[in-house]
Amino acid sequence: MDLILWRHAEAHDPDEGEHDLQRRLTPRGEKHAARMAQWLDQQLPEGVRVLCSPAVRAEQTVQALQRKYKIRDALAPGATVQDVLETAGWPQAKYPVLVVGHQPTLGAVVSHLFGMGTEPMAIRKGAVWWLRSRQREGQDQTVILSVMTPERL
Repeated sequence: MDLILWRHAEAHDPDEGEHDLQRRLTPRGEKHAARMAQWLDQQLPEGVRVLCSPAVRAEQTVQALQRKYKIRDALAPGATVQDVLETAGWPQAKYPVLVVGHQPTLGAVVSHLFGMGTEPMAIRKGAVWWLRSRQREGQDQTVILSVMTPERL
């Protein structure tokens, strides 16, 4: 199974009294989301399922991809590693899954899958980490297929 983790692009700091879920992308974040979406659109395999946090900034990020997606409350800010893995169906799903979510959760997923402890891996805003589960010699493994940031495109 392929698990593609896409951290939402740069968002405005919350205004006083603004709920965190309502934060929107900055103009720079919109450009980065569009750049990453263009790259992803060329890379994503057939049948990919796209799942997104209910936060406005995550939804704005995924909308740049111009593909069907589903909002999942389990991917909201503060989600756990288990929330993300269960929502994505890792590692049993028969199809690739793209998850658009938040830090530190996505970084914690990477750390967990690579046995790096509980400290979340640093994932830049707008970046994609493409992971694959496989079996080698009877052992479950997670491999990195790609790590891409909007600045590198």
